[in-house]
Amino acid sequence: MSTDFAAYIAGLPKIISGANTLFRAADGRILIVEPNYRDDGTWTLPGGTIESDIGETPRQAARRESAEEIGLDIAPGVLLAVDWVTGPGRPALQSYLYDGGVLTEEQLAAVRLQEEELDSWLLVRPEEAARYLSPGANRRVLAALAALTAGTGPAELVNGSPAESAPGV
Repeated sequence: MSTDFAAYIAGLPKIISGANTLFRAADGRILIVEPNYRDDGTWTLPGGTIESDIGETPRQAARRESAEEIGLDIAPGVLLAVDWVTGPGRPALQSYLYDGGVLTEEQLAAVRLQEEELDSWLLVRPEEAARYLSPGANRRVLAALAALTAGTGPAELVNGSPAESAPGV
């Protein structure tokens, strides 16, 4: 790589990328996890950072993170949502949310937490999720469930809201 090209690449804007999986129980509840590394007390879906520096794709990251965090190695289903998430003091985050499907009772009984990162897990009804998730994550989950129900393909979001309603669009 030439010095000019390397300098050009180094000067490009940076983003963080993450991938999560939306697992559901037969009764429609969703599986959420309680991270022990967050200061704000919010919960999240199984998932985490995409290791793009080693060539990992969003789908691979969703599967790896779910296997690491909850002990379930399940290939992600369809992409339900893509969310451009902004926040103070950090670069923007590109978040991918995949369908994890409906878990069987046996799979739910097999959930094992990665204790270094997570304190607990819970099944919650979608309408209760706002009590646990950040507002943007809650909107992302609801948009993903709506896309799944309608069969419309992935929801394009900005901070959890439809991209077409974002300022400046």
